[in-house]
Amino acid sequence: MEIQDSKFTSKHKSEDAYFRAQKRVKEIKGFYWHLFWYVVVNVFLIYLFTREGNQDFWSFSTFTTAFFWGIGLSFHGLRVFGKNIFFSKSWEQRKMKEFMEKERKNWE
Repeated sequence: MEIQDSKFTSKHKSEDAYFRAQKRVKEIKGFYWHLFWYVVVNVFLIYLFTREGNQDFWSFSTFTTAFFWGIGLSFHGLRVFGKNIFFSKSWEQRKMKEFMEKERKNWE
């Protein structure tokens, strides 16, 4: 009975891992689609403002949509990637190894 239980548990864990990975991929894909549409729509809007030429290009109204949508996009990115977008654990480990190697070379 224990063998079957361990097989069931192992299978259950791998299915859970698969569904978590699938959910994570969907979240990341959703963020990149959001980013894609952000760029497309804002380039189009800025193009419209510059084409008309009757409005000062560097006014706040030209970039209002990009600004506020960018805030929303930033929060979406934080939700998907967490607060350690650039400084993840692997980055920390690489930097620590780099500094330790540098220190070791200085002592030789």
